[in-house]
Order: sequence, then C-alpha cells, then structure tokens
Amino acid sequence: MPFVEKERYQISTRCRLHPDNDLYRDQERHKFHVQLNEWQCGYCKKTFYEEKYLDKHFESRHYDLLNATRSRCLADLCGALHCDLVMGSQPRKTKCNPAAVARNKHLCESLADGCFAVNEGPSASRLHEFFLRQFCDSHTCAGGQKPFSKGRKKKRSTLYIAFAILLLMLLPLFYTFIYLYQRGIKRGTQGLKRISEIIQKRKHP
Repeated sequence: MPFVEKERYQISTRCRLHPDNDLYRDQERHKFHVQLNEWQCGYCKKTFYEEKYLDKHFESRHYDLLNATRSRCLADLCGALHCDLVMGSQPRKTKCNPAAVARNKHLCESLADGCFAVNEGPSASRLHEFFLRQFCDSHTCAGGQKPFSKGRKKKRSTLYIAFAILLLMLLPLFYTFIYLYQRGIKRGTQGLKRISEIIQKRKHP
C-alpha cells in the first residue's frame, strides 16, 4: 500500500491486510498474463483464454497447494475497502442498507485498529487517522463523504498543475506562430505592391 510505504511502516502479521494472511497469495503468484488472451498456470504451465478459467483450474486442480495456515481471503474485506470503486465495477445505485453500511464501517474501523494501533508510535497514529478518513468515513447513508477523497483531491490538483505548465509552455509557441504568420502576410503584401509598381512602370515608361 503506497501510503504505508510512504511512512516506512511495517505492518504486523496480526493485520488482516498483511500479505502473509492471504489464503490465495501463492496462487496469485503463480498467475502469469502471457499476452492479451492468454493466462498461464505457474504450477503446470497450462494456458487459458481468460483469468476466470485459470481461477477455476486452481480450484479444481491445485486446491491442495493452498496454505491452510492462511485462513483468510482478502476479498472478504472488499465491502469495507470499496474494491468495486478501485476495480471500476461500481454497482448501479440502490437504496442504502443501514445494516450493511454499519457492518462494513465496523469492519473498516477494526482493520484500522488492528493494522495501525495508535499506541505504536506517530507513524501508526497518522496511518490510523488516514485509513479512517480514506476508507471508513464514507460508510454512511447520509452521503457527502466519498471514499478516497484525499487521493482524488491530490490527483485532481496534480492534473491542474500539469495542465497549467503545459499551457505556459504552449503560449510562447502560439504567439511566435502568430507573429511569424503576420510577418509573412506583411512581407507578401509588400512583395505584391512592388510587383504592381514594376508593372505600372513598364506600362508607362
């Protein structure tokens, strides 16, 4: 997670988000996207047209290779972490379910407490606060707060800055083009005038 790496914080294995607690981590490491429509199994080298068929292959042929000590699937946390938004598969708008919202918020807050205990130092405290604001506060039927609000604002401001820099770079080129264009027209007009004068002199020696 980028915000964790930025703080140089080491997540404890007690945290459910720790990679070692993912039941399917080893399977994910044995997925190879060879090309557009080709996925390969790292265990037996068999290839598949789509990733979903490779997942079914893992389930039927290599389920025995799962590490049973990892009893959690990280996908179980998707409700709390808004995975649908991250993956671009946001479901159609439906009536807010207060019970589901409360359940996801409680799970989100328990992740914050378990992964970034505030008594473990300043970094953990900052990450705890960030996690609550970024993921948990949006679990409400009242609306207003959106998930990843901090990240979106930062991304939007970065885009504005990039656009402003690009505009400043293009403006001198635009004005240079206008200047050269007008200069060319002026020269062309002067040339035509000279040609006209020469013709007039020949007609009236």
